[in-house]
Amino acid sequence: MTNVKNIISTSVAVIATGAMFACVAPFASADSTQTSAVVSSRSFPKASSVKKNLFAESTSTSVDENSKWGGIETLDVPQTESQAEKEAAAAAAAQKAADEAAAAQSAAAAAQSAAAAAASRSEQRASIPQVDLGKMTGTGAELASFSLKFQGYPYVAGGNTPAGWDCSGFVQYVFSQFGISLPRTSGAQATVGTPIASLADAKPGDILANGTHAAIYIGNGQVMNAMNPVQGTAVSGVSVFGGAGYSIRRVM
Repeated sequence: MTNVKNIISTSVAVIATGAMFACVAPFASADSTQTSAVVSSRSFPKASSVKKNLFAESTSTSVDENSKWGGIETLDVPQTESQAEKEAAAAAAAQKAADEAAAAQSAAAAAQSAAAAAASRSEQRASIPQVDLGKMTGTGAELASFSLKFQGYPYVAGGNTPAGWDCSGFVQYVFSQFGISLPRTSGAQATVGTPIASLADAKPGDILANGTHAAIYIGNGQVMNAMNPVQGTAVSGVSVFGGAGYSIRRVM
């Protein structure tokens, strides 16, 4: 009985060993006769550069124009201002407002000054007795009456036409309309014609002049003259000469 068991055990061991070699042999044979090929492919784009500083802020980007990002490339992203830009804009707005306020204040001051000058001229004219040249006769009265037509005309240094004249230019122009040629300067006009002794003897149409000013006498201590850029051409008293002496000359 024991021999039978030994024979059976030995037979099973032999069979198992043979089966093991039968299984291993094909693998060995296959390995020696054929090699299987393994193929792989990269499913992600190759990085062209390595970002060295991962914490540095990006200052520029480069994107393939054909790339599709699900519509995000067409988003209208609102632009925001930095704090410095906001402060600069506020400062510019404040400066603009200050400039506009200053300009408005300057314009108001100029208007007020012009109004005051106009009022002063009006008061000055009202304080001077008016001369009725219509009751006077003679060429001198006609010339004085003609000169009054130019009240309000502009004063322009060096000018001698209605477009603008200075004191002697005005006198020269008015007399030229009556066929009388006068020198250009006030000092020269103070030497023409016949001298008159005093203002009490002066008549309309006489010239009052010195080295700095010239005017046409219209009577009652008044003259018609081109005064200055602010007052223009207007009637004034002989006080316009500022107390300086003047000649009274009669040329007609």
